[in-house]
Amino acid sequence: MPDDGTVIHRSAYRAGCADRALVLTAVGISARIEFEAGLYVLVVADVDAPAADEQLQRYESENRVAAAPPMRPAPRVFAHAWVGCVAYVLVLVVVGLGVSRGWGRLDAFDTGELDAGQIQSGQWWRAWTALTLHLDVAHIVANLGAGVWFGYLAARQIGSGSAWFLIVNGAAAANLLEALLGPASHRSVGASTAVFTALGLLAAHSWSRRRQLPQRWALRWAPLVAGALLLGWLGAGGASGDDAPPASGESGADGVDVVAHVLGFLVGGALGALVALEPVERAISRAPQWLAGLAALATLGVAWACALTS
Repeated sequence: MPDDGTVIHRSAYRAGCADRALVLTAVGISARIEFEAGLYVLVVADVDAPAADEQLQRYESENRVAAAPPMRPAPRVFAHAWVGCVAYVLVLVVVGLGVSRGWGRLDAFDTGELDAGQIQSGQWWRAWTALTLHLDVAHIVANLGAGVWFGYLAARQIGSGSAWFLIVNGAAAANLLEALLGPASHRSVGASTAVFTALGLLAAHSWSRRRQLPQRWALRWAPLVAGALLLGWLGAGGASGDDAPPASGESGADGVDVVAHVLGFLVGGALGALVALEPVERAISRAPQWLAGLAALATLGVAWACALTS
């Protein structure tokens, strides 16, 4: 130890002592750097040691605060996510009962199914009405279970009304793309396009909220990877029946409309990334969720009104 001073800091690197010497010099305390026993030491006069120690403690404290990553606010979780799920179930059940029991036109199924040739001729509403039609009980039950699950999770992140508005209209947009770009002979029905739109919406929105967090890349990309895996398993018919009447001949094995599933997932993903942008997310958080939910129901109502009066 130096005979004419007090060591107040030791470091294996000269820079560690040099930085602290500058701090002390700035407040009028003289300090020097020496090399002792394999370490650099910072030495001040004995009389200055208490003040120097206090200044260095303050310096260390400020550095710890500056080095800590800024705390991000916890993601908002919307209440009443179940409301949209109940509406989803009611719409599918009521339309299914109405069509099967002939509450309206007897040809309502044929009028509402996704018929690519008719859509290409201008009957755009079929992209919406087809989402509410199903071939049998097993078909509707599979889409009810998956739709409620993915829709609930998306509604917790985005809001019940906003999420279902995006799911319904995103799925209809996917149906329109498939009908307009595919063969005119293609026909299909079912809410599974909406199921995969909800999955894409959820996956992309979760990924967008995670990507700026100080996490390992595997955690940041986990939502998209999980969404793609679920798309591959469920979208190819791994857990549910699907959409195309066997006579259509335009779907994959077992009548599964794989193209509609992929398009639904992609459209949902694009919407999920969009609504995760800060200005859009801020606007959605201020919008009344009940109004967005009514708008989702209104689009289906308008579509069915067009179908039944055509």
